Amino acid sequence: WILVRLTELVLRQKRRIMMKFKTRIKELRARYDLTQDDLAKSVGVRRETILYLEKGKYNPSLMLAHPIARPLKTTKDDLFVFEDEKTKNE
Repeated sequence: WILVRLTELVLRQKRRIMMKFKTRIKELRARYDLTQDDLAKSVGVRRETILYLEKGKYNPSLMLAHPIARPLKTTKDDLFVFEDEKTKNE
């Protein structure tokens, strides 16, 4: 029972963290007229990776965040944002 409860708490925490994660990839791709495929090829990943990042279903490593930011002419800090609860509720 304790293991099941602990697993539920961990999963709930992961969902909450994922909800706070935001990305500006789609916005910046549109600004520079890049498709998901264009960006994926320039970074060396699959198009689905870009799709999952845009939807917030995947959090990139630092090793991936920097190469994604480069063709979008921004920094990884401006591209990937963790929204805190106070900002979200205001």
